[in-house]
Amino acid sequence: MRPNRLKSHVRYRLKDESPAVHIGKVGLTTQVLAEIDKQLEQKKMLKIRILTSAMQQDNAKTIAARVAEQTNAILVEVRGHIFMLYRRHKN
Repeated sequence: MRPNRLKSHVRYRLKDESPAVHIGKVGLTTQVLAEIDKQLEQKKMLKIRILTSAMQQDNAKTIAARVAEQTNAILVEVRGHIFMLYRRHKN
């Protein structure tokens, strides 16, 4: 799939889903990253919410970019405190 088409497909599939993972006031920990990695292995697409208390030093786009980089996923969209990730299954 082309990148724009892939992103619109992920947005469409996750539009009615509630966030599967919440990044809490402690911030981005190894446990949260491990959970995101596990969920991406199972589902390929994931919606994540960042709580306001987690954004003391960084904004949502910075946190989302860091998560995408550390999990080798594609950052599809950041909208407010919610962002979406996509990663192909490893063969």
